[in-house]
Amino acid sequence: MTSLLLASASPARLTTLGRVGIDALVQVSGVDEDAVLAAATQRFGVLAPVDAVLLLAQAKAQAVVDRLETLDVPEDVLVLGCDSLLDLDGIALGKPRDAEDAVARWRQMRGRSGVLHTGHWLVDARPVVAEGGAGTGGTLGTTSSTTVHFGDLSDGEIDAYVATGEPLAVAGAFTVDGLGGAFIEGIEGDHHGVVGLSLPVLRALLGEIGLTVPDLWR
Repeated sequence: MTSLLLASASPARLTTLGRVGIDALVQVSGVDEDAVLAAATQRFGVLAPVDAVLLLAQAKAQAVVDRLETLDVPEDVLVLGCDSLLDLDGIALGKPRDAEDAVARWRQMRGRSGVLHTGHWLVDARPVVAEGGAGTGGTLGTTSSTTVHFGDLSDGEIDAYVATGEPLAVAGAFTVDGLGGAFIEGIEGDHHGVVGLSLPVLRALLGEIGLTVPDLWR
C-alpha cells in the first residue's frame, strides 16, 4: 500500500485528506520560509506570489525527503509539500505577524477581492523499479489559484474576528472552513485550494506518476 506523507503542520490540510479517505502521515518540514524566499530573490529577483508558493512547497517536500531515512515511515511513501499565500494587488501575504497586522490586513481586504495561491509539490519516494519497487523517482508540482471575494466588514467585526486568534494562524489572515467563512462573500475556483490543499491538483499530480486517489484510500 502506498502512503502519503504530508510535509505540513496544517490541521486543515490533514482534515481535507481524511475526508476523502486518505489517512496521511505528517512530518513538519522545518523550512525557514523567509530564508528560502530571500535566497530566491537574490538569485532571480522578486518572485510573483504564484511562483513563491510553488518554490516553498517544493522546499518543504524536499526537506522531508532528505531525512526520510531517519523517519519511521513506510517504504512505499509519497511526500507532499504545500504552501499558501494571498495575492492582493500583487503583494504576497502569508500569516500576519501579530494581531495588529491582522487587523490592518482585514481593513485593507474588506469589500475587495484577492487570489489565494496554493503550491503543491509531490515527490515519489518509493523504491524505483530498478531497485525492485514501483517508484518513478518523480518530483513535480503545480499551483492552484482561487479568487476570494471578501465581505465589507465593520471595524467591530474585524476586531472580534482577530480576537479569536484564528486569522493569526493562516495565510491571508482568513479561513473559509472556520469562523472566517462568515466573512467570505464568494470564491471563484477550488474551495479546497483555499483551505490549503487542492484535491483536483493532487489527483492530477498522482496521475503523472501512474497513481490514482483510490490507491491512497484507507
